[in-house]
Amino acid sequence: MFTLSGYEYFLGFLLLCGIVPVLALGASAVVRPKRPGKERRTTYESGMEPIGGAWIQFNIRYYMFALVFVVFDVETVFLYPWAVAFSRLGLLAFIEALVFIAILVIALVYAWRKGALEWS
Repeated sequence: MFTLSGYEYFLGFLLLCGIVPVLALGASAVVRPKRPGKERRTTYESGMEPIGGAWIQFNIRYYMFALVFVVFDVETVFLYPWAVAFSRLGLLAFIEALVFIAILVIALVYAWRKGALEWS
């Protein structure tokens, strides 16, 4: 019979990760107030009366700027472990990191030329 010895803690962690959100959602469903009314359905704006509708369209440039930020944030996340282990990885890892950075620089130039970084 196939068994996974040594993975008991991992299985426990997965079970815990599955149970905690279910318990949190269940507890919030039990504890929350259940009195719907006109006041509860209004938009909350720091105690001020709402002005206009809550569903407005944003310019696509905000989303493009956010996506470019996420791309370079992910770049940092991937390069940090590489930088920590740089002395053990050798020349091949350095070349791979250069290729990775080159691809991201090409993406930056493309976004720059398309005007994704313009706020005007």
